[in-house]
Amino acid sequence: MILADTSIWIDHFRAGNSDLQAQLANRNIVIHPFVVAELAFGSLRDRLQTLGYLDRLPQAKVAQLSEVRRMIETGSLWSLGIGLIDAHLVASTFLNPATLLWTKDKHLRKVAKSLGILANLP
Repeated sequence: MILADTSIWIDHFRAGNSDLQAQLANRNIVIHPFVVAELAFGSLRDRLQTLGYLDRLPQAKVAQLSEVRRMIETGSLWSLGIGLIDAHLVASTFLNPATLLWTKDKHLRKVAKSLGILANLP
């Protein structure tokens, strides 16, 4: 499974993302509620329908804040340019076996790659 972060969805909503469309068609995408919440801050075409669609996608398990904090410390993930939402997405990939993280964010990509959880997608 693939957890697509906010950057992937924004790209898709702006210009269309054929890679995301293919992954969705193959039912390979899971969503994190923090990604949906971040997207809700933006201007979305067909807002209610779009948010409803995102809410109906398979949901990734969400880490407890204590789990995220432990992961930050044990993984030495501080001062790497990622924030709390990014750290939550990383933690969720570990809570959801066989899930990889797909992002266009350069700092998050670097962290995901170093942890072996980066999805090999553009």
